[in-house]
This record gives sequence, C-alpha cells and structure tokens, in this order.
Amino acid sequence: MTQSVLVIGASKGIGLALARHYADAGATVCVISRQNNSAGNAGMHWLQDPLLSEEHSAQVVKHALLYQPDTIFICNGVLHDDKAMPEKTIRQLDTAILADRFLTNVQVPALYLKLLFPYLSKQANVRVLALSAKVGSIGDNALGGWYSYRISKAALNMLVKNLSIEVGRLNKTAAIVSVHPGTTDTALSQPFQQNLPQGQLQTPAATAQRLARVAAGLNAEKTGLLLNWDGTALPW
Repeated sequence: MTQSVLVIGASKGIGLALARHYADAGATVCVISRQNNSAGNAGMHWLQDPLLSEEHSAQVVKHALLYQPDTIFICNGVLHDDKAMPEKTIRQLDTAILADRFLTNVQVPALYLKLLFPYLSKQANVRVLALSAKVGSIGDNALGGWYSYRISKAALNMLVKNLSIEVGRLNKTAAIVSVHPGTTDTALSQPFQQNLPQGQLQTPAATAQRLARVAAGLNAEKTGLLLNWDGTALPW
C-alpha cells in the first residue's frame, strides 16, 4: 500500500487529481508546484517552486524528501498554450515553440530527476512515474504531425529509460517508468475532444485512479518501460 506520495507539477489537471486521490486514501502527500494551490486542498504538504534556480529547486526537493515518498509522479507537460497549437505539418514548426515544449516536457522533469537521483539510488522499492504520452512512442506513430509535442515526449521517454538503467545499477528494487495517462478532460485535451469514441474521455479523478493502479503494480522488472494507462507496455 502506498504510504507517502510526492507529486511534482500538481497545481491542476491530472497532477492535482493524483494528489487528491492519495490524500483521500490516507497517504502522506507532498506536492511541488510552480503555483501554490493549497487553498481548498487540505491534507497535503504544498511546496512552491517557481524554478528560479537549480539551487532553490534542490532545497525544495530536499524538503519534500523528508516525507520519504515511496511513489513519485512527475506531471509537468504542455501540449498547447496561447502561443501555439500542435503543428499539423513541419511547415508550421517554430523552433522557439519547440524550445518552449522541451523546457516544460523534458528539461523540467530532467532537473527534478537529477535532484532525486541520490534518493532513488538508495530508497528501497521506490516507484517513479513520469507522465508522458502515447504520441511520444516512435513505434506507435502512424499519423505524424504534432512535431514539438511528439519530439519532446519521445525525449522524455529516453530520459526515463536512461535514468532507469543508471538507478538500476545502484538500486535493484527501483521502478522508473513513463506512462500514458489516457485522454483526460483537462485544458490540455479540450481542443481535441470532439469526435472521441464514447468512453475514451476520462475525468481527472478517474485517470488518477487508473494511474494509482499502475503505480501499485509497478516492480523493478518493469523499470524503463513506457506504459499505457492500463499498465500494459507500449512500443518505444
């Protein structure tokens, strides 16, 4: 049973739903977020990290690890914003937007994983789930498009794979995976919800329940995998 959970990137959407799910289940929940959304979210230890510097983020992570989490979710990610929607063709590719997507989807998770490395290397049976996307699977890509998001999520998957190998040399009990949460009714998916098959769109609470089941079923044999929302392995 999960006793202590750290959720990074939980001011809204799936991250916040995960924090609420575990808090309702009686677990110790610590949240790291750029925005302080502790109001109305009782039962959580809320740490604000505006990502001012690596040194400041290191102090925030050090504080969070005082709760000795056995399960860690990394939920940072952007598909679209007021600057740009996903590209339908490479002719729409803007390298500045690509850099922005890499910052949120890869660099921020990489920073936190770097800071967590000493803990992950020694904490028995620790589980890390980085929220990725099925469209980041190279082997599953049959449609193309969405260049910046696909590229950055594929890079996140490689980051997770690399880290799982390095941590695995030091901690044979660790499980570090990336996971596709499924289509969830959040701001990220709202522009793309039309014509979805019935039952595909999930509430954030339902997605949190599914991801919690995936987390509960993790073990060291699965480390490095890209998992679907139901726990099955997706192709790289």
